[in-house]
Amino acid sequence: TAFCYAIREATQLRGAYPWLLYFLPAGGLLIVWLYRLRGMHPTDTNGVLLAIHAPTSIPGSTAPLIFVGTTITHLFGGSAGREGAALQLDEKDIHLIVMCGMSSVFSALFGSPLTAAVFAMEVASVGILHFSAILPCLTASLTAAYLASALGAAAETFPLGAAVPFTWASAGTVVAIAAACAVLSIVYCIALRQGGKALGKAVPNSYLRVFLGGSAVVLLSVLLGTRDYNGAGMDVIAAAMQGHARPEAFALKMLFTVLTMTTGYKGGEIVPAMFIGATAGCVLGDLFGLAPGLGAAVGLLGMFCGSLNCPISAIFLGVEMFGGANIQYYAIAAAISFMLSANFGLYKEQKIVYSKIRAEFTTR
Repeated sequence: TAFCYAIREATQLRGAYPWLLYFLPAGGLLIVWLYRLRGMHPTDTNGVLLAIHAPTSIPGSTAPLIFVGTTITHLFGGSAGREGAALQLDEKDIHLIVMCGMSSVFSALFGSPLTAAVFAMEVASVGILHFSAILPCLTASLTAAYLASALGAAAETFPLGAAVPFTWASAGTVVAIAAACAVLSIVYCIALRQGGKALGKAVPNSYLRVFLGGSAVVLLSVLLGTRDYNGAGMDVIAAAMQGHARPEAFALKMLFTVLTMTTGYKGGEIVPAMFIGATAGCVLGDLFGLAPGLGAAVGLLGMFCGSLNCPISAIFLGVEMFGGANIQYYAIAAAISFMLSANFGLYKEQKIVYSKIRAEFTTR
């Protein structure tokens, strides 16, 4: 909840004082310095997933560093999500505790406890659910959602209202949007991973790299004359749910996020993926005559599923974020995006244990 409030206040301050954007390069330098001060390399969700697969230790300062680093990124206008905080305790059943930490933070930030519980169980090993974590993760996510709500952290919901009647034409459009989002998710994942490698080789000095990345985000924001692509962009997602999205928004958000996340800023990749999917889905839905809210919703879920390889979580997210009236469309979007996104994903430590298209185990 404190993390939620910190991000909210940082976003409001950036909106009230637009000149804060110009300090993004300096904020990046501060983030790198904080990690260097602790003698650490930046730890991301890959490190958390590694702790689930193996008894890998995550330093105790990881959570506060991600907390502070993500807040700095949002305050000065970096393009990142907010779900990057993680917590680890040193106990015997460390993998369960890590999953509970993931569930609770996700639940508190988004107000979606069922999605959060399943997500932590599903994201580590594609094709296999960690059923031993059902009760611990559900308990953690429900507790976190309740406490966050009691402390004033509002859930992220965009109710669609009445169900869109199921027709084969609408289902076909959903399939097309989900397929497009599967392709976008592949591009997004490759850009983040390969972009980070390329920039690391081209600019090995981490201070210079983060300064140049922040400067590029500032320059692009000034040239475009908009701040839509700074921060998480939940307001743009909300507008897409109402049928308002620029055709180029998804591509620009991807560019801003890659520049931010590959140069050393902290934050999550999931909300930017939702932004990309919602805006692309809104535009495609309008093009093919689908209700704009539904187009944005299935685009968001398709991008979420394609980037994270979590179809069950995507369906739960659709119900908790948009209401259950159109669950059949959510299921179609999740299934198509999951199948067509191949073995790509945001996190290199995510294990593709079971094939997406054949009844067999895989080696990835």
